[in-house]
Amino acid sequence: MPKNRVFYELFEDVGTNVEHMGQVIKQVVYEPDLDKRASLIGLIEDLEHKNDDHTHKIFTELGRNFITPFDREDIHYLATSLDDICDYIFSSAKKINFYRVNPNDSGIQKMAELIELGCAEIKKAIYGLRDMKNLRQMTEAMVRVNSIENQADDVFDMSIEKLFEQENDVKELIKKREIYQAMETVTDKCEDAANVIESIIVKYA
Repeated sequence: MPKNRVFYELFEDVGTNVEHMGQVIKQVVYEPDLDKRASLIGLIEDLEHKNDDHTHKIFTELGRNFITPFDREDIHYLATSLDDICDYIFSSAKKINFYRVNPNDSGIQKMAELIELGCAEIKKAIYGLRDMKNLRQMTEAMVRVNSIENQADDVFDMSIEKLFEQENDVKELIKKREIYQAMETVTDKCEDAANVIESIIVKYA
């Protein structure tokens, strides 16, 4: 593989990993069994570590290669924003586990569904980078990521409002609010990644 092509393979590995983590966080919030849920959260931790390895490889290749398929700055921003997605998915799962919060909550479950959708769209956009022949598909994916982020904002606002209306236990309120915030941040980071991909398309397509 030509040296500058290695970035596509690495980003595709990250895209696949991001999509997988999105799928597993949804499984976590719909799993009623505590032990099975803990096992799924363990899988998310493994995937997050795997993504750290991919990100490290991208930065290593960036230091090694003078010729890159697109701006070095964009490669750095994209790798960082994708890593942030994985970090916040793991953070959300950790909080559910650490706080012993029952994720059978409409706000948490809806947020997980949006995360899964957003991660799938990010993977589609990343896989389009290699040849940029499916610009329409890539653009549609990024538009959907934007829409998903807006929906997540709405879910977050409604969930917080409902939480303050219905939750009398202050500890539970704080725990759930932190989980909502971490999950909403995942969709923000998906939008950040989509913005970097859009910038790459504008420059090179």
